This record gives sequence, structure tokens and C-alpha cells, in this order.
Amino acid sequence: MSETVRGIAEIVLWVRDMDIALHFYRDLFGLEVMSPPELPIKFLKASDGEIGIPDMIVLVRHPEGLRFPRAKAERVLHHIALRVAASEYEPLRQGLEAAGLEIRGGVHPVLKGVRTFYVDDPDGNEVEVIAPAVA
Repeated sequence: MSETVRGIAEIVLWVRDMDIALHFYRDLFGLEVMSPPELPIKFLKASDGEIGIPDMIVLVRHPEGLRFPRAKAERVLHHIALRVAASEYEPLRQGLEAAGLEIRGGVHPVLKGVRTFYVDDPDGNEVEVIAPAVA
């Protein structure tokens, strides 16, 4: 681990519809909205992080009038990955599937002893979910 960089503090995503994006990250994934309601940018806490800085996903409304990339081949961001407890993996997968989202399985190329699946957020960003494998 780097002695300078201690982790990723935030990932900022463009969104076309803030309400739909909030439903996905807040309601389906259970992330806590940290920003005050009047702030148009939404900061969602993924974990407490360390040294007083939480791990965050930040949602920013995409500027109007610009072409918004939707196709995976056109995206700049390949995907983000969220770490979840082994006990939360299957209930989360089932909840996302029940919400009508396409769930894609996967095998992590580096981490052994983990389970992973992929789902697209409402703006086409791929979200990977990683959890320890159950014994």
C-alpha cells in the first residue's frame, strides 16, 4: 500500500436524473446521503473510511446540452466496485434482481476467495459488487 495515498475518498459520477440515481445508490444499495437537501450535488457515504474521511460516491447532474454517453464502449469510466459483507451479498443481489435490474456474474481476475456480480446504474455505469466467499 502506498505510504502517501491511503485510499479512494470519493468517486464522482455524472447522472441524468438525480431522483433515479438516488433510488439506485441510496435505496437499493443503502448508501447514506450526507449532503444537505438544498445542495444539488449529492454525497453518499459508502463506509466510514479512515482518518475521518468517509468513502463516498458523489452524484452530479450532467450539464444540459452535452451528448451524454450511454453505450459501454463510449464510457470513460469502466466500472466502480463496492465491497459488501458476505452476509449482505445474496440479499443485495436478490433485491437488485427484484427491482428489475440485469445481474451479471463474474470472476475476479486477481482476488481469490471472493464472489462478484455486476449491475448497471441508471446512467449506464457498471457497478461491481464484491464480497468474501462463504465457507
